[in-house]
Amino acid sequence: MTSSPYFHSKSLTMKKLSLLLSLVVLSFALQAQQTPFTVEDIIKVQSLGSQTLSPDGSHLAGIISDGSARFGTDHFRFRDPSYINLRAGIPVIIDTESGAETRMFEGKARVTGMTWTKDGSKLVFMEQQGDKLVLAYYDTGSGKVRYPKIKDERILATNAGITVMNNQDAVVVAVRAKGWMEKAMAEYKEATEGPIVVYDGSKDFLKWDQIAVTASHYEVVKVDLKSGQMTNLLPESTYSGVSLSDNDQYLRFSENQRMETSYTRNSGTKYQVGFFNLTDGDSIEYIYPKNKRRRNYRWSDDGMHYAWIDSGNVMLQSIADYQGEPTNLTKGKAFEDEDEKKAVKFSIARWHSTGEKILLSSKKGWWTINTDGSDLQMVYELPEEEEREKAPNRSVVDWSEDGNYLYVSYSEKDQWNRGIQRYNISSQQFEDLMTSSDLYSGWRFAENSDKVVFSMSDGDRPNDVYVSDMSFGNKKQLTNYNPWVADKKWTKTELIKYRDADGKELNGILYYPVDYDPNKKYPLVLEVYETFFNNGYRSSMNLIANQGYFGLRPSVDLEQGYPGEAWLKGVTSAINMLVDKGMVDNDKVGLHGTSYGGYAASLIITQTDRFAAAINISGKVNIISFLGDSPKIGTRNYAAAEVGQDRIGGQFWDEPLKYFQTTAVLYADRIKTPHLLLTGEGDWNVPGTNTRELYYAMRRLGKDVTWVNYMKGGHGAGWASNESDYHDQWKRMLDFYDKHFFPKEDEESED
Repeated sequence: MTSSPYFHSKSLTMKKLSLLLSLVVLSFALQAQQTPFTVEDIIKVQSLGSQTLSPDGSHLAGIISDGSARFGTDHFRFRDPSYINLRAGIPVIIDTESGAETRMFEGKARVTGMTWTKDGSKLVFMEQQGDKLVLAYYDTGSGKVRYPKIKDERILATNAGITVMNNQDAVVVAVRAKGWMEKAMAEYKEATEGPIVVYDGSKDFLKWDQIAVTASHYEVVKVDLKSGQMTNLLPESTYSGVSLSDNDQYLRFSENQRMETSYTRNSGTKYQVGFFNLTDGDSIEYIYPKNKRRRNYRWSDDGMHYAWIDSGNVMLQSIADYQGEPTNLTKGKAFEDEDEKKAVKFSIARWHSTGEKILLSSKKGWWTINTDGSDLQMVYELPEEEEREKAPNRSVVDWSEDGNYLYVSYSEKDQWNRGIQRYNISSQQFEDLMTSSDLYSGWRFAENSDKVVFSMSDGDRPNDVYVSDMSFGNKKQLTNYNPWVADKKWTKTELIKYRDADGKELNGILYYPVDYDPNKKYPLVLEVYETFFNNGYRSSMNLIANQGYFGLRPSVDLEQGYPGEAWLKGVTSAINMLVDKGMVDNDKVGLHGTSYGGYAASLIITQTDRFAAAINISGKVNIISFLGDSPKIGTRNYAAAEVGQDRIGGQFWDEPLKYFQTTAVLYADRIKTPHLLLTGEGDWNVPGTNTRELYYAMRRLGKDVTWVNYMKGGHGAGWASNESDYHDQWKRMLDFYDKHFFPKEDEESED
């Protein structure tokens, strides 16, 4: 009997339904096997940090570390010149072709400054051994770590990093001058031990500023890796940008000499830029003599030419002709129209590796110009101002050797579509090389090959490291440090959009509770700070989702002078949208934040009573007393309020009402939300004494408040302490939310 098409079609449909049901059953079975993500798991998550790619791209060095690396810091010894605290991890070298991983030590080590020699035969670094640093290198041929026997008693320092000379046998590093430690410790002990400490306003520096200035001083020397011989190059000062020309002839540097404590930006310091001629042995020349104005030089890859901006024009000079007249590459060349010529202001994006071209940028677009001053052309015109807000974010990360292509990191502004593109300069067209909803970071292009290393995740789980050629069509995974996360319950993220009270569209990252049921309403916990767009593994939000809560990182449009209003306008609008959608229980909303976010949490609850619970982690509550409340970091708190993150926009004596309006403790009587305050006794950034003010005020007013001060903690409270405190802080936070989201009957009756 011949089967009819009807029965054949029905048979196929039944098979599809059967397969679908099997997949659903399998999915539920897998979910049932998964276990909750815990605080222990946060500590367990591993990542590869301090990555450095060999010049030929054949090997990637890095340090594997987990959450335990954060424990054990002695926060009370911040600014102590004798204290070294490199984080422990497992230094590894990964073969980018085979993926084979070599561990440089048998166990963990504390290393920094990993730098490859030009031929990739050695990986040079500094290792912490006890209370000192030693110079070392990993020999890829023998597979052994070797320690040059340095014939000098001066102390190695990390200030200048490590610069490997092209002969492969010597490096340039920083050392402390003889007698530096004695001087530095005397200043530190006088400020911390006394017995009498005098703060004299007539001195050039605040006391802790003087300690910081002394800490910034070092000498620059050359160390022979074979003999250990140390040769002096630069005398004691404060340097930055120390690097060598390709021919090992010139050591260039910037010098920043602080003259006094300054309360305004770009003052109180003198700058100069120079080079040391290693060929004649003792000649230091200055291409930019000491000046109150900073000048930023961009050097060619070979270190023989430099460019800078003067009145919006690009100036070019050769180190061999530093006393001559510089060449103005761009003056009068951008446009025919005289008004347009005057309006264009350039900045330098990058040199081409050949040194024959420079990539520039302006408000109009991207430009290229030959270093002989010819052929200035705009190769990419930026969208008009009104369109620019919607245009994708693009940033040049590499320039092809033939000069025809720009490699550009890419991220759209209205959805998670991210990755890397290639821009054809001739056709002026972008080409997608690798774009998706995945999250990419850490682009590292090999100097002498077409290999590229980068980090990637699905946006929810931890990153892994991948390698590809520059076509990005054959990426290969190099690391898989957290395979166990597949057995854990995990949140899923969503980019949400909402409008604040002023009608401005904002973004937020929503973290779904594990085992989400769309027919239920859930509690919501917000983690506040400033603005958010990209997702990515977030341990705190994954833990919140595993408690059966939604998590949200909402953006706010912070306005100069009125940060408190901005948080209220943005945060509450985001909550309203989720409540209106039936996803969130309006009576079960909490928030927390750390540092500036902690400050926001306390300030928000003085303006609204809609939160069931709020937690401030290492955040200030009194911006007025905070101005002088972090002595170890000098004038930072004044700058933050007047021109920085706190966004007051003026001095206290000029804008007292704005300071009052953004000081939570002054409005403690309005707070109706139960409040948990978490601080670290060793916090030199936001001292716990500031947060303590709100505890005393709320207690005096009979409010629901608890203050927990971790005696070994730093900035981050128990999270910046030891492992026991880390667990304790999370337990307190989760218990706090649970208590106020699901109050017991006797507690409800008391209300």
